[in-house]
Amino acid sequence: MSIRPALLSDHHAVARLIQAALDTITSNFSGEEDREDNPARYLWLENLFQQTGNRFSYQQILVKEVEHQVVGAILTYHGSEIEALDRPLNERLRRLRHDPTITLEREAELDEFYIDALAVSPAFSGRGYGTALIRAAEQQAQERHYPKIALNVDEHNQHAYQLYQRLGYQTDKLRMLYGEKFFHMVKYL
Repeated sequence: MSIRPALLSDHHAVARLIQAALDTITSNFSGEEDREDNPARYLWLENLFQQTGNRFSYQQILVKEVEHQVVGAILTYHGSEIEALDRPLNERLRRLRHDPTITLEREAELDEFYIDALAVSPAFSGRGYGTALIRAAEQQAQERHYPKIALNVDEHNQHAYQLYQRLGYQTDKLRMLYGEKFFHMVKYL
């Protein structure tokens, strides 16, 4: 049972975890019919995971492993990197939608280490793995000398909101992202 950097071979498990965590957001990126039984809905994410230089790259992800099985993942990056990390996604969306002006909304502030996604397999929920992944992300931020870590949580996700509050995150603003309301929460390390 450990937390480790993601490996290229984790692409299948991590793509499903990330898709579940960001379902309404990532479904806009895939260009595929958003049905659970449609395997193509994950392929674009698996492809990006296996590449470098994008927000969904294995380089940005830590995984929780139990008995050689990936059961959780956390996706992080510094807000100052978002323009470069989103470039491949913006290009994909522009091609899919035939609109050269499309640009993803900025989720992270320039001065924060950002938790983009956190997911734990439902079969392993309630065991503290989400908390352990958040703590690992906080440790990454500290090791990189980033004094601030942040995330956005859907205003309707009370379970996650309460978890983040228990871990010391405080809401500093309400923001609209992709047509939904999110609480922007920060913690100073």
